Amino acid sequence: MQKDIDIAVYGATGFTGQLCVKYLQSLNIEAKWLIAGRNKNNLKKVFHNCLDEIEIFVADSDDAQALDALTSRSKVILSTAGPFHRCGSKIVASCIKNGTHYVDITGETFWVRSLIEKYHEKASSKGVKIIPLCGFDSIPSDLGVLHISTVLNKPIKRIESFYSLKGRASGGTIETFFSIKNLDLKTNLSDPFLLNPKDSYSAQQKYLSSDKISISKKNEINAWSGPFIMSAINTRVVRRSEALLKLRQKSYGPNFTYQEYTLHKSWFSAFKSSIIIGLLSLLFISPLKKLIRSFLPKPGEGPSEVIQENGWFTCKFIVETEDREKSVFVMHGKGDPGYKITSKLAIESALCLIESSDSLPGGSNYGGILTSASGLGNSLIYRLQRAGITIEGPLKS
Repeated sequence: MQKDIDIAVYGATGFTGQLCVKYLQSLNIEAKWLIAGRNKNNLKKVFHNCLDEIEIFVADSDDAQALDALTSRSKVILSTAGPFHRCGSKIVASCIKNGTHYVDITGETFWVRSLIEKYHEKASSKGVKIIPLCGFDSIPSDLGVLHISTVLNKPIKRIESFYSLKGRASGGTIETFFSIKNLDLKTNLSDPFLLNPKDSYSAQQKYLSSDKISISKKNEINAWSGPFIMSAINTRVVRRSEALLKLRQKSYGPNFTYQEYTLHKSWFSAFKSSIIIGLLSLLFISPLKKLIRSFLPKPGEGPSEVIQENGWFTCKFIVETEDREKSVFVMHGKGDPGYKITSKLAIESALCLIESSDSLPGGSNYGGILTSASGLGNSLIYRLQRAGITIEGPLKS
């Protein structure tokens, strides 16, 4: 079947899915796209809110035949339907079967690990790009590091990033956190190289990549470091990117390590944040978790447009090269990271696969379970800069 659809937004009825539709419409592009999901009535509601007529496609995440019909027609699937360990595996398999590229907004590294084990070689052999983690998890970290490497153009020894942000966790993300506790995972989520190919790192790199975070003063940015709840996701993605780029002789550096923190203006702020994160972690595994869950946003729920507009994130990167030179880079984006920025990042990633296919890393035949840095690279950085995600540097520390 000839592919007559450029992008299918799968999970378009969810809160983030609707934001993706809204952002896609705002771009006034020539690409042909449709909305897809499992509930026809809910899809019709999204359709009626659209400025233009678009096609509706009904496909349940467990219906392999319907998914094949969707992926056979589509060049790219953009999925916002989570939790992805429940809803994502069959659509990824269908994409690989039918030669369709794929991006999503998951933060479920254990699920991505399973995709690597099951599908990386097959997707690679067919030149199909499967690129999960294309929301706020984990594009700013991943592309920030790639951009720094490109600008400095010399071996990097270590990068530490420090996030500050204003926003809310999405209902889908919260649901994923709670559902993980009920799974019998065979994956070691604490493995800092969870997503890496075998034998792609040294013992010293593993030692320097531990998740154990101490509160410390960072004179280069006049701030204090504290634990960042998303670091266990983002750091794994950056490390996989480095390993995949190394296979194409594009390594960040032979001894490269990466760590991630939150940025605090004082020791007390960092200490208080550490205590809160520790208590939340305990509550997630306590008998009270069901009660707590009832007070938090559910999948499909999200903040008002005013709150979305007033959100933002800033990430400061402290960079040390192998020749011991230090510098600072700063990335910034306006909008709620979990919603407005995530929808922008996901749509721009999907469009990158359509509009920049000839200039993507590795060429048009490069495929596999990739990352934004290894699969979309500088083409996506350029798109995001045009879309208002700025990165400055090097600034002398």
